Amino acid sequence: MASLRVYVTLVVCLFYGQQACAKNEAPCQPAKWNNGFTTFFKRHIREGTPRSYDQNEWEKYIRYNGGCDRPTQSFIHPDELDRVKAVCSSRGGKVYKENLCISQEPFEFVTVRSQPGTCGIKSVTPEKKHLILACEVLDNQCLPVHFEGNPKNLRPSNNDRACQDPRTKGHAPALRVSALWLVSVLLLLIIWP
Repeated sequence: MASLRVYVTLVVCLFYGQQACAKNEAPCQPAKWNNGFTTFFKRHIREGTPRSYDQNEWEKYIRYNGGCDRPTQSFIHPDELDRVKAVCSSRGGKVYKENLCISQEPFEFVTVRSQPGTCGIKSVTPEKKHLILACEVLDNQCLPVHFEGNPKNLRPSNNDRACQDPRTKGHAPALRVSALWLVSVLLLLIIWP
């Protein structure tokens, strides 16, 4: 009976431990949220973005297409979609940290900053930097799900591992022991007869 109690406790705690993790420990692990790429795409690779850096054009665009609630937004041209997706693969990205990959090549994009709570544009800045993207597996493909800022203009190191499918060597998922996991173990051990 005691071994059954330990087994059930372990299964429940592993379940809660996995649910408590907000992000993956490494790139290209199964996604915890199925709409990650769709949201990333809608936010950062939109059709019809202005080709100028005119604040009035950008204000109209953001007001009409949504995004007034986001004080900082970055937009990549839709022609770059395949290159952006490649950041989450061995041919285009290197592991930066946790579930983030950094592009091997810089990208040109536009960063728009607005007044919090309004669509009033403070600045429209053309940038050329290495992209830092969170990458997760959706529909059997490792895809970007989050655009992370790169304010220090970081670049990948040649010594960093390539972003790649987690089934390849060197990408085994890590077991994350969270506070919720530990509390679950203790509670089950205390209350289980």
